[in-house]
Amino acid sequence: MRPRATSAATGGEAAGTGRRAARVPTSLRLPALVVGSLPVPLALAVAAVAGGVFHLAYQPGCAWLMPVFLLGVWRLALGWRGSNRAAFYGGLALGLALDLPQLGFFWGIFGAAACSLWLILAFWTGLFFLLARGVQARLGLAGAVVALPFLWTGLEYFRGELYYLRFTWVTPGDALGSCAASSPLAGAGVYGYSFLVLALYSGLWLLSQRGWRWAALGFAALELAAVGQQVQRRLTLGGLATTLPVAGVQLEFPDQLQVLAALDKLLVRAPAAELIVLSEYTFDGPVPGHVRQWCRTHARYLIAGGKEWTPDGNFYNTAFVIGPGGQVAFQQAKAVPIQFFKDGRPAPTQRVWASPWGKLGLCICYDLSYARVVDRLIRQGAQALIVPTMDVAAWGPHEHALHARVGPVRAAEYGVPVFRVASSGVSQLVDAQGRVGASASYPGGGEMLFGELRLAGPGHLPLDRWLAPACSGATLLTAMGLAVAALAERRRGVAGSQSPVA
Repeated sequence: MRPRATSAATGGEAAGTGRRAARVPTSLRLPALVVGSLPVPLALAVAAVAGGVFHLAYQPGCAWLMPVFLLGVWRLALGWRGSNRAAFYGGLALGLALDLPQLGFFWGIFGAAACSLWLILAFWTGLFFLLARGVQARLGLAGAVVALPFLWTGLEYFRGELYYLRFTWVTPGDALGSCAASSPLAGAGVYGYSFLVLALYSGLWLLSQRGWRWAALGFAALELAAVGQQVQRRLTLGGLATTLPVAGVQLEFPDQLQVLAALDKLLVRAPAAELIVLSEYTFDGPVPGHVRQWCRTHARYLIAGGKEWTPDGNFYNTAFVIGPGGQVAFQQAKAVPIQFFKDGRPAPTQRVWASPWGKLGLCICYDLSYARVVDRLIRQGAQALIVPTMDVAAWGPHEHALHARVGPVRAAEYGVPVFRVASSGVSQLVDAQGRVGASASYPGGGEMLFGELRLAGPGHLPLDRWLAPACSGATLLTAMGLAVAALAERRRGVAGSQSPVA
């Protein structure tokens, strides 16, 4: 038996499992070699390739490459050498390599403060590698393989939804904006996409492990549920629907005369439009009387961004719905004002507009990026989303391109159409499968778009709306457990060093 144990130990050393290697069964040698410890040059090469693939996946039509990036992350997390500090700083460096090229426009918006924001975003990647290393040290290789999808998704959801500096862009799921309609995992949600891809890799490895096949079957069940949900939604989209002709025009900080002239031109281009949409902050207050008179004269509904002032001089960033009689038929304030901007107060409530065509949810600009904001509208039966947006032209083309990914992803994961009108692009009319039917370009001052929204029924919450919060809870418990264990070990070490020598 001695030579056999030596052989198993050799495979275990390649897997980076240290003294536990002698207990690795012979049948597991090949999988152990596949996910074993990476030499530093090879780890750097994997990280470089993963980073390059990530940015390639953000190019139009290349989102299919994102699983390759996630494979690189999965492999790095299981093969990291060195200390906890090295794992964290290595992940931090990778996070900066991912975020800086995509979010370079932060400098033009925030100046030197952008450096802090880039570091905060990269922090979550560093924390992922740190936690992955800690789990592997405590639970072994198979335990870490099981934990990886939960850790990544939990941190991604926390970063995007649960704390003050939440930011949802530049995630693997966000890249689906260029191919949301064709992705079988779009119905899983923007966070569920990362979970399912990582779970696929973990499940394939776990299938070869004795005692861990139940975990592989659990991951397989989630994969099938996500694909089945997507198929079911696409089948139900063929039912009866109400058609709503819509139109919009891109205007950035216009005056009243410019608005009225643009509305007249828009009506010539799209005479059948029954609902007209203008951008966020079209007006520096309520919709003016002359514009409401235009709605009355032409018997049209209008949605336009403005401000509802409060007695203390503050305001709510509001989307006003003006009816064909010139009255305010409905209004909704922005749920999550942008941090560090003078963007008003958060909306005290969120409601859907019971329009003549069906229930419409109003998301103001960046509200569409927050899953929890849109979830509340979908739960109230929203059949479509109308999104007045302010994207300042000076923020540059890449910011506009990134923001334009949000609409198709949201449409695909909820199964509802989206009509998004931005001040300087990129405005979009998106169907319930995530296909962009009409758009207006950046900077595109005065550009118009029009078409039809097909309201086929209320949307559905994607799989990750319960899965991602559960992952965040599991990640928090894991971090607390690792911290307590590390503290206990440190205390035992201190006590041992202070004990008298016999």
